[in-house]
Amino acid sequence: MTIKAILTDIEGTTAPVTFVAEVLFPYAAARLDAFVRAHRDDRAVAEALSETAELEGRRLSLDDAIETLLGWIKADRKATPLKTLQGKIWREGYESGVIRSPVYPDAVAALKAWHARGLRLDVYSSGSVEAQVLLYRHTDAGDLTPLFTDYFDTRIGAKVEAASYAAIAGKIGVAPSKILFLSDLPREVDAALKAGLKSWRIDRALPKGTLLTDAVGVTVASDFALVDSWLSARA
Repeated sequence: MTIKAILTDIEGTTAPVTFVAEVLFPYAAARLDAFVRAHRDDRAVAEALSETAELEGRRLSLDDAIETLLGWIKADRKATPLKTLQGKIWREGYESGVIRSPVYPDAVAALKAWHARGLRLDVYSSGSVEAQVLLYRHTDAGDLTPLFTDYFDTRIGAKVEAASYAAIAGKIGVAPSKILFLSDLPREVDAALKAGLKSWRIDRALPKGTLLTDAVGVTVASDFALVDSWLSARA
């Protein structure tokens, strides 16, 4: 079946996991308290604080909400209100030039090649849509946002749920069987496969040029160049 769209994860797939864990998370954690206090009356921030209280199932003072959010950062909780606030804090860092996102060179080359061949490219990450756009706009390879058509986050559903991938297929108007999803996480790949998508796992720990099939029959590649070769052979 011809692939017409590529849906890609970010962390561990197109960009190093260490960038998020060692750069973005600490940057947001160090500034969250002051940012929330300074922007508590902004609509998006106020809504994020309200959603935080809803997820906790109780009323929260501003201090309690901030403490909760900081705890979620430490626990790497995939909570939508936290992702929203992190995205806004990261925007300040990106736009000031303090932050630049590293993207794997093989991913940059493949994404550009796929876009030139007319394949639709979309992003699905647990980070907010705003954070995704910022990451791809401010990369060490330049602005990559013109390559992508749309971005999806946890508002469409959890990445380990098949329904989320079915919903994305419906949103972009491409049959699931004609979408290739790329991720480094087995549970996400499994969910995409259950929704009828083609899905490969990217394992950056493998020696470059490694292509294999894992114990449950999933194709695993060390990098995007191997994905590109497979797609080119079927073009």
